[in-house]
Amino acid sequence: MVLTLATSACNRGDTDSSSGSYGFSQAKQDDKAKITVWVDADRSGAADAFKKANPDVPLEVVTYDGAANGSNSFRTKMQLFDRAGEGWPDVVFSTQNNDAAWASQSANGKQAFAARLDQGLVPKATLDNFTKGALNPCTVGGKVYCLRNDLAQAVLWYNKTLLDQFGYQLPTTWQEYQALGERVAREHPGYIVGTTGDPWTPEVYFWSSKCRANDITGPKAVTVNVETNECRRAAAMLDTLIKNGTTPSISVFTPEFVQKYAGKVLMVPGPAWYAGAIFNNDKSLNVPKGQLGVAAPLAWQGEEAVTGNVGGGTWFISSHSKNLKAAEKFVEFVTTADDYQVNVAPGYPAYGPAGDKWIKKQESSGYYATDLQAVIKAGTQIWSGWGSGIFSQEAIWAKTMTPAVTSGKSLVEMLPQWGTAIKNQAQVDGYTVT
Repeated sequence: MVLTLATSACNRGDTDSSSGSYGFSQAKQDDKAKITVWVDADRSGAADAFKKANPDVPLEVVTYDGAANGSNSFRTKMQLFDRAGEGWPDVVFSTQNNDAAWASQSANGKQAFAARLDQGLVPKATLDNFTKGALNPCTVGGKVYCLRNDLAQAVLWYNKTLLDQFGYQLPTTWQEYQALGERVAREHPGYIVGTTGDPWTPEVYFWSSKCRANDITGPKAVTVNVETNECRRAAAMLDTLIKNGTTPSISVFTPEFVQKYAGKVLMVPGPAWYAGAIFNNDKSLNVPKGQLGVAAPLAWQGEEAVTGNVGGGTWFISSHSKNLKAAEKFVEFVTTADDYQVNVAPGYPAYGPAGDKWIKKQESSGYYATDLQAVIKAGTQIWSGWGSGIFSQEAIWAKTMTPAVTSGKSLVEMLPQWGTAIKNQAQVDGYTVT
């Protein structure tokens, strides 16, 4: 049963606590206590799969926005529960990769929300089987505080049928990509090669250009420098392609996007989860079987290709839970079990064994026009110079840059304002900015 936040039954914080073996103080445990799980709408299938496989575990499912697009709802609500001393859910899913930065820290004398997972709560063998680097956003000070749901490395999605029909070569560099976008604007107006209407635009284009907009260098230290060549080249490329109409500033999740561009997406750099979220989805673009191809991340000429990372989702266990056993069982199931990650999940699983099976299942479906090896390889190409701080780059971009793009302003000219907005937000959150 899905309930609203207002009616959710959550844990109280007034139980006797004892120092547990997992590295944090634990509430008095009750293996029969109901656990409350917060998910976004897209992860309701994970809760359904768990309930089907574990009907004996008492479970209450609550839907919320998943802190999407940097809404900060997860953190805000946990702060309210901290002040009340009760109400914390046992498990929370977040669409963001920056929540471990705050959820792992105590504030105002209150115990940190996130339970430490790597001191016995989650088996070491399970943690070791996550794809290399997958748990980096969950790791603070060498300690693991969440499990990744899926990997969100950016790749180049393209319509192989259209590409062949138009006689175009698949680009391998960003320079070739821009040149193709300029050619498409002249020869096939109305077709597109990318999008800039979503708040993760900087993670797709600027992260892959090694723009140091978000280099987290310590627990409370960040380097912000958006006026380098690496930043300007990405901005200049987008300025050209926005102006000629081949990278529209419309969100891929809007009816307007589907109406205008269904059948006209020649290619788009974007995260691995685009596969099921917008392409193979009858509520979105619904690209026919045998047309969708995927290629490796683009490189800047003379450099090795790197990629950004767009979300991927994280699962947290509350340190306040009165049934850590059930909470851990739930989180381990939804991140590792074939019943969800292989059979239901639309994105490439972060858990290695599930990821291998997911790839095989996707390829055996015959839906894709190419194999999916590019998705696997891209998972090792995520550039390390863009970190996971407390503040949301997506929220900053949406507030500062999206209005500029839609009003026709130049991204190159807006770079200083973007940098100032990042620095200001980082300082508000207590970071020392270099």
